[in-house]
Amino acid sequence: MQFTINGEPIDVTADIRTSVLDLLRNYAGLMGTKKGCDQGACGACTVLVDGERINSCLALAVQYQGRSITTVEGLAKNGDLHPLQKAFIEHDGFQCGYCTPGQLCSAIGMAAEIARGVPSAITRDLAAEQIAQTETELRERMSGNLCRCGAYNGIIEAIAETYSGQAAAETKERARA
Repeated sequence: MQFTINGEPIDVTADIRTSVLDLLRNYAGLMGTKKGCDQGACGACTVLVDGERINSCLALAVQYQGRSITTVEGLAKNGDLHPLQKAFIEHDGFQCGYCTPGQLCSAIGMAAEIARGVPSAITRDLAAEQIAQTETELRERMSGNLCRCGAYNGIIEAIAETYSGQAAAETKERARA
C-alpha cells in the first residue's frame, strides 16, 4: 500500500485489516497519534486525510491508499509550530497531552469544514454563506474529541483565537463575566 504521510511518500506491506492508526504507529513509526478507546468514541486518534478529519482507529488503511495523511507530527513546518499548536500552548489547551494530537487535527479539519460552509448539527441558518464561529458552534464541532483532563476552555480559546480573532475576544469576554 502506498500513502503520503506528512508530505513523505511511504510504501507499506501490511495486512489489509490494518487500521490507519496501526499503520501510522506500527508501520510508519509515528507515535503522535494516540490509541484511546479504539472504538471511535474519544477522538484521540483523529488525523487528517486530504484535509478531512477521520478517526483513524475505525478506518482501514487499504481504503486510504494513495491519499495524503497528516498527523500531529506533520503540523509543524521547518521547526515552526502550527499557529494552532502555539495557541494551545498559550491558552493551556492541554494538560496530560494525550488527547492533544487528535484535538489539533480535529480542529484544523473543523476549521476547513466551516470555511467550506459545512453545517454542524446546531447550525441555525443552513443557507448562510458564512457560518459564525461561535463558542457553541466550536464546542459542538469538537464534541467528538474528549479531554479527560477537562482542558475544554483552553482548547476552545485556542481554536477561536487561531481561526477567528473576534470569536476569541467573545470567548474571553464570556469567561470574565
